[in-house]
Amino acid sequence: MPAALRAYRLLSAAATPFAPILLARRLRRGKEHGARLGERRGESGIRRPPGPLIWLHGASVGEILSALPLINRLRARGIGVLVTSGTVTSSDLAEQRLPPDVIHQFVPLDTPRFARRFIEHWRPGLALFVEQDLWPNLMIETARRGVPMILVNGRLSEASYQRWRKLPDTIASLLSRFDLCLARTPTDGARFSELGAPRVVTSGNLKLDVPAPPADARALEALRKAIGMRPVIAATSTHAGEEAAIVEAHKRLRKNFPGLLTIIAPRHPDRGVGIAQLASAAELKTAVRSFGEMPDATTEVYVADTLGELGLIYRLAPVVFIGGSLIQHGGQNPIEAAKLGAAILHGPHVGNFAEIYAALDAAHGAEPVADAGRLTSAIGKLLSHPQVRAHIAENARATVEAQSGALERTLQSLEPYLTQLQLTERARHA
Repeated sequence: MPAALRAYRLLSAAATPFAPILLARRLRRGKEHGARLGERRGESGIRRPPGPLIWLHGASVGEILSALPLINRLRARGIGVLVTSGTVTSSDLAEQRLPPDVIHQFVPLDTPRFARRFIEHWRPGLALFVEQDLWPNLMIETARRGVPMILVNGRLSEASYQRWRKLPDTIASLLSRFDLCLARTPTDGARFSELGAPRVVTSGNLKLDVPAPPADARALEALRKAIGMRPVIAATSTHAGEEAAIVEAHKRLRKNFPGLLTIIAPRHPDRGVGIAQLASAAELKTAVRSFGEMPDATTEVYVADTLGELGLIYRLAPVVFIGGSLIQHGGQNPIEAAKLGAAILHGPHVGNFAEIYAALDAAHGAEPVADAGRLTSAIGKLLSHPQVRAHIAENARATVEAQSGALERTLQSLEPYLTQLQLTERARHA
C-alpha cells in the first residue's frame, strides 16, 4: 500500500473519536438528518434484506438520478439494491424517486471502523460506484471482504485527472481494486487507464438514458393557470453570481416583452431566500415557491427553490438557461431540458458535461453565450422568433436521443457479475 494511502488510513482512524463533533457541526448547518446520524457511523436500524444485494453509491443528486434506470433494471431481475449518497438533498430525492423496495442510507464517514461496520452489516455481493466519488477506506474494506467493485458511468475531469497525476501510486492502488471501470467517454476511459485502472470499457453516459423528469399533474396545471399566456423564461441549476445576470437580463427584456416571468431554480434550494432578496433589491416583484407562493399577474421573478421540480419548469419555460456555466463551476446537466423541449442557453464553462454540450452546440441544439450581456440578447432573440426556438429544441431532443444506449451497454458489461451473484445465492440455498 502506498505511503500516502497508509497515512490516510492512520489519520482517518485517529480522527474517528472526533466524528460526533463534525456531525454536530454539519447538523447545525443543515447538512445532516438528525435522526439518521448513525448511518454516518456505519450503523443502521434497517436489517439487511435476504437474498442477493447490490450496493450502489453516488455522491449526490446527479449521480442518483443518472443511476435510476439502472436501479430499476436491477430490481426487475429480483436483486436487492442498497443506495448510498452523501447529501441531504440526495436523500430527499431518493425518497421521492427510488422504488419503494430500494434501501437508501447515508454513506458512512470514511474511517476504517465506520467503513468496516457498514460492509459487515450490509454484506453486499457487488458494489457499484457511480462517476468518481471514491472513498479509500470504503474501497479497501469492500475489497478485503472480496466484494467485486465496478465503477459505473465513470467520469474524470481534467482538473481531477491532473490532481491524481501528482499521486500516481495512490490512485493506481485505488483504481486497481476495481474489477471493471465503465467510462462515460473515450477521454474518461483513457484517463482511468493511464492512472492505473486495469480493465476499462467505454459504455457511454447513463444520464442520456434517464427518462424526462416527471411533473405532478395538479401542480403543473395550477402553475399554467397562474401564468396564463405570459412569456416565460427559466434559469435552472444556477449558482451564486449567475442569478444577478438573470435578474439584469429580466430588467432589460421586460420592456420588449410585457408580462415577462422569469423562473429561477437554484442548484441548491437553500439559497432561494437570498435570491428572492436579490431580485427584490432590483425592484422586481418576487414570489418564492418554498413559501407556498404562486406567481400572480404582477410577479416578475418566481424563485423555484424546491427539490425535484425541474420537470415542472421545463414544461413551462420554452427558453432555459442552464446554470453553473457563466461561472467557473463546469456547468450543469442539460439533458433533462433537452428531453422536455426547451431551447437551451449556456455559458462558456461546461467542462463537467463537455461532450454533450459540444454535441448540442454542433447540432445547433443549444446556444452558448459568453457573458451576461450576450445572455440577454440570446433570450430576446429566442422569445422573438418561435420558429428558431422550436428548431433549436428539436435539434437538442434529436441529439440526446442519438447518443443514448449507455444503459444497455452498462447492463451488458455487468451481466457476468449479476449472473454470478444470483448463482451464488441459489447455491447457498440448494
